[in-house]
Amino acid sequence: MNKIPFLILLVCILISCSKSDDKLPIIGKVQIIEGDTIYHQVGDFSMLNTDSTVMTQKDFQDQIYLADFFFTHCPSICPKVTKQMLRLYDHYENDSRIKLVSFTIDPKRDDVATLKLYAQNLEVDPNKWIFLTGDKEKTLDLADEYFVTAYEDPDVPGGFDHSGKILLVDGKRHIRSFAEGTDPESVTKLFKDIDRLLDEKH
Repeated sequence: MNKIPFLILLVCILISCSKSDDKLPIIGKVQIIEGDTIYHQVGDFSMLNTDSTVMTQKDFQDQIYLADFFFTHCPSICPKVTKQMLRLYDHYENDSRIKLVSFTIDPKRDDVATLKLYAQNLEVDPNKWIFLTGDKEKTLDLADEYFVTAYEDPDVPGGFDHSGKILLVDGKRHIRSFAEGTDPESVTKLFKDIDRLLDEKH
């Protein structure tokens, strides 16, 4: 794992598709294959939620969601990002068009029971804000597809180095916007992009 995904994300924003009707861009590499325009999509996964139910990307088909990568024992940026995710949760709590998804990068410690207790302590609905745990290496690889830096590093607090991005994903697995979860102003701007995407879907 390395820190290249962040640089890729910045470059991809510049080449993203943005139509004249002011829709949000589709972030990621664009390919032309046999005349068809192919946009970056986040990959599939198979993980357990807090009810020990297996969930995949198919469960989010046609569903807008906000995603982040974290771990419950994180002593550095995670509490800040979680605070901003709570802002988003509170604002869209009663809007069925959008969900929140948090992937743990430390499944050894973040098993189903741990994530369930974590969600309960936050006092959030686990069907609205979904916490997922699964294979560590596959999750770290998945983070790359969300342009999130995440890798093990025994020299950093908690044992994992990772970025705190919050990603806005549409129902077709396209990343449409993002915010730095450690920066409240960045998240405030994300609210506007979320509303634009919701209007676009409507």
